[in-house]
Amino acid sequence: MLACNVGKTDKIIRVIIGVTILGLGYVFHSWLGLIGIVPVLTAVFGRCGLYYPFKINTVTKTGDK
Repeated sequence: MLACNVGKTDKIIRVIIGVTILGLGYVFHSWLGLIGIVPVLTAVFGRCGLYYPFKINTVTKTGDK
């Protein structure tokens, strides 16, 4: 199983961005707003697929999950 690589601050930022994109899609009646689901889901599950190949990990060593 893949380890969590999205830290607490990263999750908060992803949720804010995702909800904003979803809201803009709703306001402008565009299906492109559904792209906002991606950052929200990566925040919920704590894993970002693009972080793995670049070996990025925003989880602190103190157990920030």
